[in-house]
Amino acid sequence: MSTSPETSPAIVAENLTLTLGDAAAPVDILRGIDLTVRAGEMVALLGPSGSGKSSLMAVLSGLERATGGSLSVAGQDFTHMDEDALAAARRGRIGIVLQAFHLLPTMTARENVATPMELAGMADAAERAEAELVAVGLGHRLGHYPTQLSGGEQQRVAIARAIAPRPTIIFADEPTGNLDAATGAEIVDLLFARRAETGATLVVITHDESLAKRCERIVRLADGLVASDGRG
Repeated sequence: MSTSPETSPAIVAENLTLTLGDAAAPVDILRGIDLTVRAGEMVALLGPSGSGKSSLMAVLSGLERATGGSLSVAGQDFTHMDEDALAAARRGRIGIVLQAFHLLPTMTARENVATPMELAGMADAAERAEAELVAVGLGHRLGHYPTQLSGGEQQRVAIARAIAPRPTIIFADEPTGNLDAATGAEIVDLLFARRAETGATLVVITHDESLAKRCERIVRLADGLVASDGRG
């Protein structure tokens, strides 16, 4: 019997591996990850630098192809997709918030949020962008460029860009890494609040124990493997 999309897990990874480098000097980054994330769950991938957490996020979000194993994300089988197919599969289903913001410097806040939706063919992209920027407290900054925004404001734009298409899964990779403690705390509160309103699955990649404990579940990574998996 088939499982409906509403009850299917958001992520199912089995024996996921990632090897970089050439055949003469391969480097095993992920060494057999088994992970299932329920739809609507909040999960932290926790580990020190070099544990494989950011590489795992890249594979789970379709930014990087796994070397081996199987992977299903947001109802899509990522296992054998090429880069173009992964990009198409991400569109509208997966939102990504990165430490370095990755805003386009020649576009305003509104354009940074609207453009990905326009490329995806969403007719109401401009309206969605403005509404989401208002929701993250930037209604007065719609026409500002990234260089005219503080770090915290740039991360708010990045959150708006990730959430505006209403994806089923949001990945946040060290979302406070480039921010001071006070601004970082505001951004974390905002990220969790916006996620609560949309009901999306949230996967947070972090080395910060206090941030990880905001999630329902903490998956600890070490040397490219799951070291432990428990409640936050």
